[in-house]
Amino acid sequence: MSHAMLLLPDFLLIAAGFFICRHTPLDRPVWDGVERLVYYLLFPALLFVAIVRQPIQPGAMVMLAGCGLAVVASGIAIAYSLAHWPGVSAVTHASGAQTAFRFNSYVALALAERLGGAQSVAWMALLIALCVPICNVAAVWPLARQGGQSLGRELLRNPLIIGTVAGLATNLSGLPVPEVMQITLSRMGAAALPLGLMAVGAGLRMGALREAPRLAAGLLGIRHFVLPALALALVLMADLPPGQQTVVVAFAALPTASSAYVLATRMGGQGSYVAGLVSLSTLLAMVGLPTALWALETLR
Repeated sequence: MSHAMLLLPDFLLIAAGFFICRHTPLDRPVWDGVERLVYYLLFPALLFVAIVRQPIQPGAMVMLAGCGLAVVASGIAIAYSLAHWPGVSAVTHASGAQTAFRFNSYVALALAERLGGAQSVAWMALLIALCVPICNVAAVWPLARQGGQSLGRELLRNPLIIGTVAGLATNLSGLPVPEVMQITLSRMGAAALPLGLMAVGAGLRMGALREAPRLAAGLLGIRHFVLPALALALVLMADLPPGQQTVVVAFAALPTASSAYVLATRMGGQGSYVAGLVSLSTLLAMVGLPTALWALETLR
């Protein structure tokens, strides 16, 4: 269960944000500014650095990439289908659907290093580079549609997509990034996780999950049961090397992205509902992720 301990600090940061916002002078107005800082600056820096740090050779890892993309595409399709459930609010679904298929990139890279060192980090970086743009587009589309916003405009100015595309373009072009810039962006990115998770806690209202408990169960069921099970089947059928199998299954069992709350809030969605989903997803992943890795070891 050592992998579960990796997620415990994330959950404690969420709890810290919840306590600080409600029981200290650092109340809601402070965290509004923190959310904007994380969303528009720190998270894009984190994505850029994570992608440019590891060389990407798409042709060398086609099967690995295919399994990761299949997991994400399935999550998007199933999450979207829940909009047709009777009694599901369109706005609530648009806000929360992203939690079923998005993933915490920072935890992904940290976990990959523990699982297999630099090689596993490179594999995980490839999955992140390929899947983050797809996940962000899929997350923005229902929110933009419900808010009456232009999808194209929202995508072009979405800072997470900008950071991802810039990282991909830099990596694939082979352009060198000056060391001083890498260090600066790395430090900015390092601040994204704690501040982002604390912002989630500051906006947390667990009671918001009671507004649509069946939808919450469906979305988190996709994130923590359906996608890991699908990943297990795919890597075994594809007969990937053991190290790549482990990375894909870990990727599928990650907690959802903490920036999901920030995105929902910034685009006029139900931020408190998404904050509850993010918090519960982090807690579920502490059990689900090591369980998925154990299942892989048992089946192969």
